[in-house]
Amino acid sequence: MLAMLVATVAYSIDSMLPAFPEIAKTFSPDDPNRAQLVLTAFMLGMGGGTFIVGPLSDTFGRRPIILLGAAIYIAGSVAAVYAQTLEALLIARVVQGLGASGARIVSMALVRDLYAGREMARVTSFIMMIFILVPALAPSIGAVFISFAGWHGVFWSFVGFGLIGVSWLFLRQPETLPPERRRPLHLRPLWQAIKEVLSDRNVRFYIAILTLGFGQMFALLSSAQQLFAAHGVTENFALWFAAMALLAGTGTIFNIKFVMTLGMHRIASGAYLMQIVSSSIMFALAWSGVTEAANGFYFVFAWAVTVFFMAGVTFGNLNALAMQKLGHIAGMAASVITAISTLGAVAIAAPVGLLFDGTPRPIVTATLICSALAWLMMKRTER
Repeated sequence: MLAMLVATVAYSIDSMLPAFPEIAKTFSPDDPNRAQLVLTAFMLGMGGGTFIVGPLSDTFGRRPIILLGAAIYIAGSVAAVYAQTLEALLIARVVQGLGASGARIVSMALVRDLYAGREMARVTSFIMMIFILVPALAPSIGAVFISFAGWHGVFWSFVGFGLIGVSWLFLRQPETLPPERRRPLHLRPLWQAIKEVLSDRNVRFYIAILTLGFGQMFALLSSAQQLFAAHGVTENFALWFAAMALLAGTGTIFNIKFVMTLGMHRIASGAYLMQIVSSSIMFALAWSGVTEAANGFYFVFAWAVTVFFMAGVTFGNLNALAMQKLGHIAGMAASVITAISTLGAVAIAAPVGLLFDGTPRPIVTATLICSALAWLMMKRTER
């Protein structure tokens, strides 16, 4: 149940990718790149919602906030179906993201209410396993709904997805935060917690690094459908994307296996250095025209796998590093770190996506810059 709630975010992003051509044809035929804003609008809403859902759940309980978030998510999905302009569709996606933030953030707080130590790690690992598998399957599922009902079908699938998750929670999951453990919603302690999070130099660096990492990943996600189509991969896009997601998912397995011996800092720093090398090679291939040749797609595919692999070995470690000294305000700290890095990533991904010119050059250049800055910042942090 919790895995499905958390996977709402991944499904809401990746199942949209096959719908971009139809959305562009419907709303922005003269500028197909604008269809990518459907993805970043969702992330904008989720980033904004992340600021508030954690503190609200500490005050009113876990169930009410998840249920309210699901209702907002479903309402945004229905509004998107009936959108008549791209602007209306983007507003609906922001609403969707706002609702999805409840499932994404509060579900993990619910896990912490019920479990601790190794049992919590076991449950969280299962949730993350499902979270990794969803991106591999989501484009194929989205393509099925598109084949029956056009791009509107994807949004109806969001309605169904949300109804199943919220019904499951409503019928089977009791409240996990009793009234005596709830905290009043006062602005002063919230503001003090925010200041404490941002006063630590290392935490500020880790938030900036997460922002750069999310930014380059979201930029690639935004351009993935167009990038593959530019190399002739249209009908089999969902299959290639699934293969890419599954290959990149080995990054999480690698991290689980070696984080205890190598350490979080060394793995994250090494991953960004690896991405600098990978993107430098790809930068040279893209600007020399090699990627435009007959077999150029395979270079693009291999490079995209490294970008998502890097995400698997950095995001968990960076979040853990940022939270090391903030256990006493863990809920608020998680909200602040996630919200700032998500909103910052949107500011990176949206303009990079709009620069797409039929080649991998804009996204490769952006990834190289982001990874280089992230690696330099990692060198400035304390181990």
